Amino acid sequence: MKGILIAGAIALFISLFGTPILIRILAKRGYGQIIRDDGPTSHHTKRGTPTMGGVIIIFAAAVGYLLAHAVTRNSISASALLVIGLMVSLGFVGFLDDWLKVSRQKSLGLSAKQKIFGQVLFAALFGYLGIHFPDGEGLSPISQNLSTVRDTSIVLGSILVIVWVVLMVTATSNGVNLTDGLDGLATGAAVMTFISFILIGVWEFGQRCSVAPSSNCYMVRDPLDLAVLSAALAGACAGFLWWNASPAKIFMGDTGSLALGGALAGIATSLRIELLLIPLGGLFVIISASVILQVLYFKATGGKRIFKMAPLQHHFELKGWGEVTIVLRFWIIAGLCVAAGLGLFYAQWVTQ
Repeated sequence: MKGILIAGAIALFISLFGTPILIRILAKRGYGQIIRDDGPTSHHTKRGTPTMGGVIIIFAAAVGYLLAHAVTRNSISASALLVIGLMVSLGFVGFLDDWLKVSRQKSLGLSAKQKIFGQVLFAALFGYLGIHFPDGEGLSPISQNLSTVRDTSIVLGSILVIVWVVLMVTATSNGVNLTDGLDGLATGAAVMTFISFILIGVWEFGQRCSVAPSSNCYMVRDPLDLAVLSAALAGACAGFLWWNASPAKIFMGDTGSLALGGALAGIATSLRIELLLIPLGGLFVIISASVILQVLYFKATGGKRIFKMAPLQHHFELKGWGEVTIVLRFWIIAGLCVAAGLGLFYAQWVTQ
């Protein structure tokens, strides 16, 4: 438990006080956000705001996690290392995209195919490595069973597990990317989901089968260490949010959104709560669904639209809602979704 507090505090400190330093470095080099001309006109005032801020989130979370282990002298787990590796690798894909945009001074970075290829490649590597490295009880970081609020009896097997992990990671990372369209929106929602992972990891650790054998105990390889990593990520996002809240002094860019999406999917997979990520990350799901519905309806009706603009947050902007109003109301939705997810998790344990 001490490791959770230390990791969160260190990551928060680094992110809170390191972000303004990064802002000055990025501004000095002219690495500002490129704004699409077809987006809401209110966004044009954000042109030139430093981007690629996801670098500080990744750095703060990784350092917070590692220093917490140095202080507590607890061993670093394979599960957390794999999630960190996934986060860093997807952050690298996002960094390339951001770099190309600022270097070309156009809102065109990596092509969609190139970005998806990078996501699929690193997600598949994470899935493959995750079904290896069993501990003394034979538990690997990723189970070969489909999980809802815990492992089910549905065995996927190695190949299907990797395919499933790829789908989860790409869907979640792109979901966070789509949500990251208003100041602080994705960052605040991510904080809530990472906090829920802390609670779930601690609960699974206390009710693990090796210490509390029962019909509803948990078979998870490193739940407490994943809670420590979740605390580091929550702290890093909270510190960044101080500077990312409206009016944002810095944007996380694809560097941050892809990395955070990868971390969310990676931790959910390792905690054996894969399908529970749908309510826990409900806001990301809703916003992703708005884009899918818009595209399908547009093609089916020959050019008609459900929303004024997708993703969903821009629809409300065009309806005249203020940016802060949208963000706060969407945060409320995110909080309700997280509460529902935690309720489902606890209800399953009670009724097992």
